[in-house]
Amino acid sequence: MSLTLYIHPLASFCHKVLIALYENGTPFRSETVDLGDPGSAAAHMERWPVGKIPVLHDAQAKRVISETSIIIEYLQESHPGPVTLLPADSKARLETRLWDRLFDLYVNVPMGKIVTDRIRPKGASDAFGVTEAHATLDTAYAMIEGQMSAHDWATGKDFTMADCAAAPALFYASIVHPFGSDRRHLTRYRDRLLERPSVKRVIAEARPYFSMFPYRDVMPERYLTE
Repeated sequence: MSLTLYIHPLASFCHKVLIALYENGTPFRSETVDLGDPGSAAAHMERWPVGKIPVLHDAQAKRVISETSIIIEYLQESHPGPVTLLPADSKARLETRLWDRLFDLYVNVPMGKIVTDRIRPKGASDAFGVTEAHATLDTAYAMIEGQMSAHDWATGKDFTMADCAAAPALFYASIVHPFGSDRRHLTRYRDRLLERPSVKRVIAEARPYFSMFPYRDVMPERYLTE
């Protein structure tokens, strides 16, 4: 098998790429990176010195591809499947990239800030940074609410890379910073994403690890069962 995706089963950015792979039924194998294990961490730093996951290795092409959006675009160009996650039309592609960035930078990143702050050592918490992260999520939620008032998926009628980014970001963000009852379109969009077979598969694979999630105590019960 040519493709190996290096992941952690709980990581939202890894989920984004897994959704893209499952959408197209692309053959690959996954390998969990344990950054707490010196051997696993050192091997991963050889692949990508930044140390972030996921990272894709294409053995046939002898290439290592990093960063989620780049990985998905690489997969579409080099290992295409039936689902086109980046539109051919240039304007539609730009719109997809825009919303992909919005979900990554203004939902996933602040969500991660809130989550990781909960497990910082005593005396090392960043209350100001967490407050900023909650405010960023409020801004992003309002933008998504407006966008989804007129769309089925993030940029229109087709499921794209932007939706791959949205699903894990909104799944976790809704736990640490609930949407609120007034964001009906955002809530319906999140629920629509969670019914997508590729997303359901990713969540099912992550479920055995939810006990490790710092906000496990406030996860909705429906997330914890099949």
